[in-house]
Amino acid sequence: MNAPHIATKARIDRRAFLRSTGLLLTLPWLEAMVPSFANAAESRAATTQPRRLLAMNYSLGFHVPLLVPKEEGADYVPSFYLEALQAHRKDFTVFSGISHEEQNGADGHTSELTWLTSAKHPGLPGFRNTISLDQLLVQKLNPDTRFTSLALSAGSNGSLSWTMNGVNIPAESTPSRLFQLLFVNGSPTEVQKQLSELRRGRSILDTLNGEAKKMNANLGPRDREKVDQYFTSVRELEARLLSSSAWATRPKPKVSTEAPKDVTDRTDIIAKTRQMHDLITLIFQTDSTRFITYSAGGMNAAPKIEGVSQDWHNLSHHGQDTAKIEELRIIERAEFAEIGRLLGLLKGVQEGRGTLLDNTIVMAGSNLGNASSHNTRDLPLILAGGGFRHGKHVVAGGKGNDNGRFANLFVQIAHRMDVGLEKFGSSSGRSVKGFELA
Repeated sequence: MNAPHIATKARIDRRAFLRSTGLLLTLPWLEAMVPSFANAAESRAATTQPRRLLAMNYSLGFHVPLLVPKEEGADYVPSFYLEALQAHRKDFTVFSGISHEEQNGADGHTSELTWLTSAKHPGLPGFRNTISLDQLLVQKLNPDTRFTSLALSAGSNGSLSWTMNGVNIPAESTPSRLFQLLFVNGSPTEVQKQLSELRRGRSILDTLNGEAKKMNANLGPRDREKVDQYFTSVRELEARLLSSSAWATRPKPKVSTEAPKDVTDRTDIIAKTRQMHDLITLIFQTDSTRFITYSAGGMNAAPKIEGVSQDWHNLSHHGQDTAKIEELRIIERAEFAEIGRLLGLLKGVQEGRGTLLDNTIVMAGSNLGNASSHNTRDLPLILAGGGFRHGKHVVAGGKGNDNGRFANLFVQIAHRMDVGLEKFGSSSGRSVKGFELA
């Protein structure tokens, strides 16, 4: 008779171990993290890695004929831009025939405001934005990270992130400041000053909340609704302050990477992009946040790229001028090369039984389908990582007004992150036809 098996291994508690080192990082998956007599649910929970979202918008668009393959499905011939991503062909999907509804707005570029929200008629009188996908996921998942989310920008472009009351979350565009915020510990005096400021912020909010209750008693229904919306934003801010207070005294992650030196030439967009992509990888690797939006943007100047001499914005309004399109394709091919490099960085970091890319949904596209005419139909879009079945060209709908709903993909992303949405914004379903989980 065989001797009974006695489980003797000591189970490592992931969170406790991380706290004992003074860090709060995502460790690789270890067998010792699973209880000796774990049931199926416990085993799944122990091996589940954090799920993340990176949404990157390129506000001057991409020349779609150089991006979208002619063939549908897995056997497509890569386009000129997609050639730069072929090392990761099985890790991304390219979409066509997709857009948000009714995006005509105050000017040709205001659809950038609604790329992650799908709210209609951006910037027109009476417009108020709705919550962006990243912030809804933050609200639903409430991640225990130093920052619930980060809004980043390549330069003067605004943020893609919006609260439930349509308030824009400011973007950080300076790499050195971002690095300092994330990875450089303040002195004891600086930490105490930060805590004091956070406490002061909370006391002001407490006072405002008290005043609001008094005010509401004397207001009509419409005004009361407006005040309630405003103070919902105040309560959101208060929750962020409470979270910040808890994290203020915890040491920041130690990284071997040196602090970046900011690129002083604003036209050197590729160098600036590389810095941000390096930091995004480091941010996810240290589990400093799980939600990042990045306004990759453009500029009213000639970018510092060999072969380009004209103003980028002017090039985007090419009017089918072949000389302009030739310079535009140089810029946009360089952008896709950097997207490919980012996918390689994320893919090169092992996490659990997979990679950082396996656990990160990367969405890169634009709010303009044809930047030359400010058309918001047939948007350029690729989506990588995150556990979906990739390697295909997915045609989400017909051309123009027959496009599939971009917001359906938002619902699908939410379900992939275990947030059971039935609807988001202008969605008409829970998925995009032909796009599936792995």
